Order: sequence, then C-alpha cells, then structure tokens
Amino acid sequence: MSALVFVELDEKKAKKSSLEAVSYGKAVAGSATAIVFGEMDADQASAIGAAGASKIIHVTDAKLATPNIMAYASAIAEAMNKGGHDTLIVSKSSLGDPVSARVAIKLNAALAANVSDLPSGDVVKSSIYTGKAFANNKLNGQRRVIVIKKNAIEVKTDGGAASVETFSPATNDADFKVKVIKSEKATGDILLPEADIVVSGGRGLKGPENWGMIEDLAKTLGAATGCSKPVSDMDWRPHHEHVGQTGIKVSPTLYIAVGISGAIQHLAGVNSSKYIVVINKDPEAPFFKAADYGVVGDAFEIVPKLTEAIKAEQG
Repeated sequence: MSALVFVELDEKKAKKSSLEAVSYGKAVAGSATAIVFGEMDADQASAIGAAGASKIIHVTDAKLATPNIMAYASAIAEAMNKGGHDTLIVSKSSLGDPVSARVAIKLNAALAANVSDLPSGDVVKSSIYTGKAFANNKLNGQRRVIVIKKNAIEVKTDGGAASVETFSPATNDADFKVKVIKSEKATGDILLPEADIVVSGGRGLKGPENWGMIEDLAKTLGAATGCSKPVSDMDWRPHHEHVGQTGIKVSPTLYIAVGISGAIQHLAGVNSSKYIVVINKDPEAPFFKAADYGVVGDAFEIVPKLTEAIKAEQG
C-alpha cells in the first residue's frame, strides 16, 4: 500500500487534524507522502515529517494558493497517478469532504467517510447516525479514499525528516469556473473545528453579560468557546459558536458544557468528544447521561472556582 495524505494549512501551518491524517497514513502504509498547497512556514516540513511523512509534495502554483475544491481534486488525482499511490488519506473538514469525493470519482476509487479507527485488512469502521452507531465498510478495488474524523488517531512525533519536492500540476479552465472573491474568518483565537478543548455555555448562564466566566475558563485552558442553539438564536453569542446537529460538530479531546441541558440536537454535535464534562444545577439534566464527569451545582459558583484552581495548578 502507498498512501498520499492531503495536508491542509491554516495561517501557513499544518492543521492538527491533517497531522493526524499523516500519522494515520504511516500507520496503514508504513510510510506516507503528504501533498500541501500554498505557502507554509519553514518549520512545517519538520512537523509533517515528524508526524510520519517521508516526502512532501509541495504545490506552489499561485493559482492554487487559495483553496479550490475542483482544482485541488484534479491536482491530487494527478499526484496519485504520478506517484503510483493507491490510497488517499484526508482529514474530515469542509474542504476535505468535497475534495475527497471528487478524487474518488476521478480515480474510480472506493470511498469511506468519517472513519474512526485504523483499517483491518480491507475493512474500515465509520461513525454513523451522528455518532450513535458504527458501520464496517469493505473497500473493494485497487484504490481507496479514507476520510478520517478528528481524534481517530494521535499525532505521532517520532518520524524522521521529510524530503520536499515541488509539484506543478496541470490546470484547466474548467476547474476554475467557481472563484472565491472574498473570505471572512470566524473571530476567536482558537476556532471550533480545530479546537482540542471546547468550553460551551447555555441558557443557564441567564444572559450574554455573564459570558466573561466562560471566556476566562476557555482562555485558561487554551480552549475555544461554543454555545447551544438557543443562545445563538437569542443573539447572546455569534452564530459561528453554535455547537450541535444544525451548527458546528466538534470532536475535541475535552468538551465542557456549562448550563446546557443536553437536548438531542446538541448531543449530536458533541458526542464524538473524547471526554465530556457537564456543569449544571439540575441533577436530572439529560446531558449527565452522556457525560464522563458531571458536577451538580451553580455554574456561577463552580466555574470561577474551577478557573482559579486551574490557574493555581498552572502556577
């Protein structure tokens, strides 16, 4: 097996989820080749190599500096053919999902999405029904595309140095029929889709004026902030912080829910979290059934004390 891994950049740095994909690629194939589009910081080749890539194919074409689903799919398919790779590994994202689907069509490859574990032979396990069940998918054919969910594997750091090779794929006008004329990045130091820790608040906080303690806890933990749907609907918080089935689905290592009852729609967006901590004064709140750890009590007393305790532990 020969694996090519699509590595996404954010602010010229490889996303953590993409480094997970590199480590996944090495685990399934013994070695991995990464393909990267656009300018990246000088230290990122080392980071990608440490995660498990032995070679990096760097696409420096200015036309491909801005993400373009159709053009990226064509370039990746060309790289797969040129390098003789039979497996493409992609981390699940708003860019990775459509790119992987198009590559699968171009190469007539089997596609498995939302993969949650390493394969067993030709079978991979996928998370389905918003995390309520799993499906075992057999990948037939000579080529396969595997889209892994966040935290499917830990990022390894024991890899070696990766060689870097510049790649100039063929481009065609048909791939540039759609052009991005403007993009706006969501505010916040840490964005929800990439956050390893998320602190979310609900209606139990009683109003937007009380969000300071959520932000303080998040800052102390180096976390992103989120909220329930009713909170965003009431404009207490911006809509890009809405976590849930109809909002942003997150898969952090730690999810802390403060004053959120745990409606099924919210749970559908967070049940891929590795650990869930719930703080709620209602001992019957549904969220406690999904929690790994629960604290019954007044959030206005517990959260500030928790923040201070973490700060003291951090020194």
